[in-house]
Amino acid sequence: MTNAAWFVLIGTLLIMMGLRFQILQRFNLTSSLVYLIIGIVLGPTVLGAFHFNPLEQAHFLEVLAELAVLLSVFIAGMKMPVPFRWQEWRAPARLAFISMTISVALTAAFGYYLLALPLGAAILLGGILAPTDPVLATAVQSRHMGDQDPLRFTLTSEAGMNDGSAFPFVVLGLAMLSAPPSYGLLGDWILEDVLWSTVWALVVGLVIGHLLARVVWKQRFFSRDGLLLDDFLGLGLIGLVYGVCLLVEAWGFLGVFVAAVSLRQSELTLAGLSEVTEDAEAAPEAPAPPEEPALQQSGHVSEGSLVFKEPLERLSELVLVLLLGGMLFLDSWSFRAVGLALVLFAVIRPVSVYIGLLGSGTPFRLQMLIGWFGVRGIGSIYYLMFAIVFGLGEELALEFIHLTLVVVVLSIIIHGLTVKPMMSRWW
Repeated sequence: MTNAAWFVLIGTLLIMMGLRFQILQRFNLTSSLVYLIIGIVLGPTVLGAFHFNPLEQAHFLEVLAELAVLLSVFIAGMKMPVPFRWQEWRAPARLAFISMTISVALTAAFGYYLLALPLGAAILLGGILAPTDPVLATAVQSRHMGDQDPLRFTLTSEAGMNDGSAFPFVVLGLAMLSAPPSYGLLGDWILEDVLWSTVWALVVGLVIGHLLARVVWKQRFFSRDGLLLDDFLGLGLIGLVYGVCLLVEAWGFLGVFVAAVSLRQSELTLAGLSEVTEDAEAAPEAPAPPEEPALQQSGHVSEGSLVFKEPLERLSELVLVLLLGGMLFLDSWSFRAVGLALVLFAVIRPVSVYIGLLGSGTPFRLQMLIGWFGVRGIGSIYYLMFAIVFGLGEELALEFIHLTLVVVVLSIIIHGLTVKPMMSRWW
């Protein structure tokens, strides 16, 4: 396809989704499903107008998916309605860490015993496919800031955290492919890749998110006429937190999600303090303050930055899912790949959710819906490209591309077609 054809295609898709045609609503078609259908029709499966080779373009696709995930985990964190308190975060934390580990173990067992993969490769496959996706699961995630719906809150917070909690298993799988398993390797992995990287991601996110909230609050409190660029502040927070996490070898996705929650909740706390201070200091004869300029945001970086970042997230979804359709061939649909996807959706995900939430007090209906809506997507593509760029052998890389693409595509189709009927009937 020529550049002109790509501009026409993407422009038409953006207008079509912006107009929200009734036919899309009537057939319960999610945006990801629409992009996927168009990508498959234009790709090698039908017309062959373009073909995107993920093995040759692994580095480009890794960067593109990395940026998309960073935007999505940041947006997910901004929408969290409560601060970090164990009572509210108990279920999401169990899902992101306990259920994640169980899902990796069950997927690895499937890969080792049924797909005849080496143990390290089986664990790597589990790490790639276990995390749920914050990019493609927008239909079941929090719709706005402060959304109190327990299902949407749980799925959104889980997706925001488990893109970071899956990384240790990807690293373990790659390590076991390059060196024989040993107690030393496992001990180093637990200390460095699990404890160190997770704790520092939490610390970096909490501290930097809170510090930015305080800096912005002081500047706006003491300089009322100063305009701040909320979109720059939000992007700067993503870059700063992610960069610091990489420097200290912490999990950047988890750090960015925590920073977004910390920023949002700190802003709400400081806003309450600001209101109290203003009421105490205001004199009865004080003149009313002049109206703020039209460009001034609401006073919260979190609210102002979402106006800019949510369209970026939608655009990244469009591009990545179109490319995904252009990676598939007719012979991609093997029994191995389809069988893995169905077992993952119908067995591994529900079982891992049920075990992870035992004793949490989560209602069974909520557990059932959480167990079904384990959407796989751009996070899995990022981990796959990360492994390929890291040095995964070509034979395994081709096998993993085949398995991962089919799992992600079937997730878009099956979860995309069932989300609205199930949400309306059961929730």
